[in-house]
Amino acid sequence: MRVRLRWLLGLLPFVSILALVLASAQFASAQSREAKVLGDKRKFESLGLWYYNDLDSALVEATESGKPLLVVLRCIPCEECVKLDDDLVEADPAIQQLMKSFVRVRIVGTNGLDLSLFEFDTDQSFAVFFFNADRTLYGRYGTRSDRTEWQKDVSVEGLGKALQATLKLHRNYPANRVSLSNKQPKKPLFASPEKIPALASKYTGKIDYEGNVVKSCIHCHQIGDAMREYYQAQDAKLPESLLLPYPHPKTIGLILDPKECATVESVVDASAAKAAGFQKGDRIELLAGQPMLSFADVQWVLNSFPSDGGQMAASVTRGNETIELNLKLDSGWRPREDISWRASTWGLRRIGLGGMLLKPVSDEMRASLGIASDKMALVVEHVGAFAPHDRAKQAGVLKNDVLVEYDGRRDLLRETDVLAYAINQVEKGRSVPMRFFRGSQERAVEIATAK
Repeated sequence: MRVRLRWLLGLLPFVSILALVLASAQFASAQSREAKVLGDKRKFESLGLWYYNDLDSALVEATESGKPLLVVLRCIPCEECVKLDDDLVEADPAIQQLMKSFVRVRIVGTNGLDLSLFEFDTDQSFAVFFFNADRTLYGRYGTRSDRTEWQKDVSVEGLGKALQATLKLHRNYPANRVSLSNKQPKKPLFASPEKIPALASKYTGKIDYEGNVVKSCIHCHQIGDAMREYYQAQDAKLPESLLLPYPHPKTIGLILDPKECATVESVVDASAAKAAGFQKGDRIELLAGQPMLSFADVQWVLNSFPSDGGQMAASVTRGNETIELNLKLDSGWRPREDISWRASTWGLRRIGLGGMLLKPVSDEMRASLGIASDKMALVVEHVGAFAPHDRAKQAGVLKNDVLVEYDGRRDLLRETDVLAYAINQVEKGRSVPMRFFRGSQERAVEIATAK
């Protein structure tokens, strides 16, 4: 016992050093985040070309000058799309020239954000809005379909095309006001993010630049998270616009060129877009009667479209011709969207999966387990270790287990399918029977959904 005690005492200096290193690393990380936020503020205020967190003053200048507004909503210090942000600000000469025709606004953080004016995909960390001085929205720019890989969805060239298209809309305003009416946000349930119940007790309408700037800032994704909590607290079914938000155009078979304005790069076979007659090179001028500037505008239309399907008109330029198309979406169009990349899915995994992160198994693993291609086979890539994300861990689930059945269902082939079923089809707090393979052994587990 005395030897063991001496050995443990000998370890104390090393333990202390390790604790100091970890604490220093955490402190450095917090400092770097604060430095990014404060550095961004200093940089843009020193440039003198942007209104910083001051939309009202920008609207006054836009009214006096007759220029449209370019509003960049940037989540600092989130890193996604950071290069696009840098190029917008200082690197690309073509963009710089175009921006001289705009009154420029940079909004960092969503504290006090007017949600009757800004309605957007809250899983983004970079979004651009184009307005008239009377607050009429011309369009949006900015999207991604991957946590880190944004180049296939947005580009500096595409942003430049959107700026040019906005200036054309602005020159024709207000004669084109009717076509822009459906682009405007609907009246929100809450006027600004800090008024949503889940955020109300934690945040105010302004970032505290004199105090804890990092903790005082409402990030974009927190808006979506708080709205989902609002519905769940009332035992209400989660609207699909919150569960499966802003469907990507590829969901309906449209692959758009990130370097162009809403221009078709390719069309997926056996898709709604293919059946409607879309072709490579088509420039989508109007969708559901709305002028299209970008990926984000197409997503806006899809996000507002009924989940049970229907028809929408599309007008495309093909060569020198204008072609009218009729896009038909069936009742299952929206659930084809993939939400697994979104930061917001972590909250959904806590509720419906007990903190598991699921990925499709490889073809080799599926074959080795003898599971047909039309049956569930999702490998557990991560298991939450700490409450409230640890219910799967408490039930004995391990990384690399393969989920093959959820609540008697074997037809939920993607994590998105499981989450959608768990959130809106399973009662809160109910124990859900699941079956897993661990190696070649199949085992039964029950995990309750969150209350």
